[in-house]
Amino acid sequence: MTTSAADADGTPAAETDGTASFGAHPRFAEALRGLGLGELLARTRRFPDATRTAAEAAAAIGCELSQICKSLVFAADGEPVLVLMDGASRVDVTAVREVLGAGKVTRADAGVVRETTGYAIGGVPPFGHRTRTRVLADRSLLQHDVVWAAAGDPHAVFPIAPQDLVTHAGATLVDVREGAS
Repeated sequence: MTTSAADADGTPAAETDGTASFGAHPRFAEALRGLGLGELLARTRRFPDATRTAAEAAAAIGCELSQICKSLVFAADGEPVLVLMDGASRVDVTAVREVLGAGKVTRADAGVVRETTGYAIGGVPPFGHRTRTRVLADRSLLQHDVVWAAAGDPHAVFPIAPQDLVTHAGATLVDVREGAS
């Protein structure tokens, strides 16, 4: 199967080997299959307008803002760490620093995000990254039966049960959202 549709970075919207990615980034589609989660590909939703922000994604899907899972990369003493946070909340960087026992935690720049995960900001999925990274997941994600996360592309999202998301991301459950204490 060939496709004429391509993402902004030139990545095909569907793989050319005959296996549809259903709008997910091909690398992420491969990761889902490798984890035995290939059935999620058929539930992936692709939108003509970007869903880079949690608000854009929630509006496109028609769900609550808190049902969006943001995948945010930080640098903790220079080491990348992924924080999974519900779309309605902000990360408390001081809480992340305390959880990790780090001296300094800052937002990673776009280059570090792409180098670490293999994806651009706005399309970073919760797992299936280029490199193994420590992952923290805020407990607020568990308040829903289903959350929506980026599928490796700023135009694509997929639904997943929050506990499955935590498990497949290899995340540690923490309370790191602003106002959680």
